Amino acid sequence: MRVLVTGHDGYVGSVMVPVLQEAGHEVVGLDTGFFTDSRFLQAPTLPKGRGKSTPAGRGAGVVSHRKDIRDITAGDLHGIEAVVHLAALCNDPLGNLNEAWTAEINHAASVSLARLAKAAGIQRFLFASSCSIYGASGGNSPLTEEAPLDPLTPYAQSKIQTEADLIELADSGFSPVLMRNATAYGVSPRLRADLVLNNLVGWAWTTGKVKILSDGTAWRPLVHVEDIAGAFAAALGAPRQAVHAQAFNVGAQGENYQVRTLAEIVRETVPGCEIELAGQATHDPRNYQVDFHKLETALPGFYPRWTARSGAWQLYLAYRAAGLSLEDFESRKYSRLKQLEYLIDRGQLDETLRWNTADAPAARPAQAA
Repeated sequence: MRVLVTGHDGYVGSVMVPVLQEAGHEVVGLDTGFFTDSRFLQAPTLPKGRGKSTPAGRGAGVVSHRKDIRDITAGDLHGIEAVVHLAALCNDPLGNLNEAWTAEINHAASVSLARLAKAAGIQRFLFASSCSIYGASGGNSPLTEEAPLDPLTPYAQSKIQTEADLIELADSGFSPVLMRNATAYGVSPRLRADLVLNNLVGWAWTTGKVKILSDGTAWRPLVHVEDIAGAFAAALGAPRQAVHAQAFNVGAQGENYQVRTLAEIVRETVPGCEIELAGQATHDPRNYQVDFHKLETALPGFYPRWTARSGAWQLYLAYRAAGLSLEDFESRKYSRLKQLEYLIDRGQLDETLRWNTADAPAARPAQAA
């Protein structure tokens, strides 16, 4: 299929593209280019049994368009057969930066894109939602897709609103699929340091301290960025009746962790580090475990390959190979919030969070379809 991937140049998208290509799809990318400076090295090859990294050299030859998702038109969907919609202000700090931007980009623009896709006769629309919509549901037992939703942030609320509107659009010719990703981790060409496991390993490598900024008791479901890509590839290829107008928690059974357990895994992975609790650490209200049985049952072609332990090892090897410094780790390069604040402060982004024309990064030349 010819697949449009929005946010293809981001943390998840830059891993998603080669996985979809390997599955036989032709990928068209669309990205506004906020994070083109967040370049990181290729994922290292891991010792046998510790996971499977994306091979080097994949991801080439993608038709690429530099465009804000709020400005997509019907013409951008010409020849497209499926949509993988990843583009968003992608975490709670960004969502809190300006709630109006979050509502406009994450919700309104997503629904507008879905309507355009439906009008264009595109039948499969995969939406990157989030397990954060379960919010303060509690960590006593894993939550299925039917569990009550309890969003705590504008980001999570925007995902819930988009899910509801997408389901309203579903009919015999249009199949939205709601992919509720667990908290991502792992090496990507567009690395993020503001994700819990990436962050813990980064602190351990650069400072020798595994820094926990809460009391460490909250539960989190985790999923490697490559397993997210694998789940989306499986959902693209699944029979319509298996995925039509359904929500799926994206992750692997057994991959729910308390933050303090993650810290201990990191301590055992990175030589010479020790755990450090922040002064007056408080309880994190975001506390939930998630059940992933439905995904594994509905998509038999999906095989999660990673655990938090093998992911911590991958991150450690990558940080070591890159010679990652504390200065670099704490810089805007790997922080989505710091990068947007930098672009705003420099006047490169206007009051609507769009590029001022002269400052917009160039897209790679589009190739013939």
